[in-house]
Amino acid sequence: DKSNFKLLSDEENEVAHSGQYLLNLPIKVDESKVDKTLLSRYFKEHPHDNLPAFADKYIVFRRGIGIDQTTDYFFMEKVDVIISRAWRFLLRVTMIEKLFSRKRQLKPKKDTKKTDEVNDEEPADLFVERIRLEKMELSIRNLLRKMTIQEPTFERIIVVYRRASKETKKDRGIFVKHFKNIPMADMELVLPEKKNPSLTPMDWVLFLISAVLGLVTLVGSLEMPKADIWVVTAIVSGLVGYCAKTYFTFQANMVTYQNLITKSMYDKQLDSGKGTLLHLCDDVIQQEVKEVIVSYYILMEQGKATIQDLDSRCEQLIKEEFGVECNFDVVDAVKKLEKLGIVSRVRFAKSLLYGNFKVRSS
Repeated sequence: DKSNFKLLSDEENEVAHSGQYLLNLPIKVDESKVDKTLLSRYFKEHPHDNLPAFADKYIVFRRGIGIDQTTDYFFMEKVDVIISRAWRFLLRVTMIEKLFSRKRQLKPKKDTKKTDEVNDEEPADLFVERIRLEKMELSIRNLLRKMTIQEPTFERIIVVYRRASKETKKDRGIFVKHFKNIPMADMELVLPEKKNPSLTPMDWVLFLISAVLGLVTLVGSLEMPKADIWVVTAIVSGLVGYCAKTYFTFQANMVTYQNLITKSMYDKQLDSGKGTLLHLCDDVIQQEVKEVIVSYYILMEQGKATIQDLDSRCEQLIKEEFGVECNFDVVDAVKKLEKLGIVSRVRFAKSLLYGNFKVRSS
């Protein structure tokens, strides 16, 4: 808490996974390689509210919200968007979409995809807009020019887990990894013990449906008394083209995945193990020192103040100087100033005051 790291909740995790950014492959944790007893036992002995569903395998702490932007042509991504829109249009025309919509209504689910709000713990006016290809108008002109997409990021992420071990040889090592500027939609990159990505079940279904439809149409064309060679060529070309598109899209996504993994390991990983713990200790010390300095400055300028007035003045100073709203921990800062003998506590008009002076006992 002192270093301002918050445990990632299920709601924030759902918001992070509700969209795509640079990573277009389904990434999952290999649960057989992650220990489930350590964290389960810890949270059983130390209960915590609003634990995420994955808290028995690993925990993720996050701090700060930023913005990441990428500008590129996104040729393959634009083609995928066009195909998905055509597929939705086909479902809507054939009335099949109504069947899926009825199933969704049976299980109402909060749509966090459209709000993209961060958390109730964040300031009310803090939000970052997601700019994605799915929401853009794709014309012929847009297909041939660079476009910029945007994704909110977690400025700092810490992942804690332990690898699974054999019964005969227990592994007591705990892994603590520290990352910076991780896009929310690509958060899977920092998860532990990831499985190798593969085609999704939906990709296989679409691939098989297209292949079956293509073959049926091809056989039907060949059985006609006068088969049109151009029709047969068009069908075969379309079927081969779709298969090639699926294959090359997957290969391109795999290359992107490997590049993102490399970048996350070398550019975005700040530290691990003891280095992360030392970094957290340094953050806590700096935070407490800054609180003490700000509190003492206000008392030095004002002379005397109640605890409520001191709290509001410190928050106002930070907002005026840095443009940031915060919940200042004035009680802890005043306790440290009292312990150092810099300020003293006096009673005046039934109110408790703090001043930048020390009262000598008679």
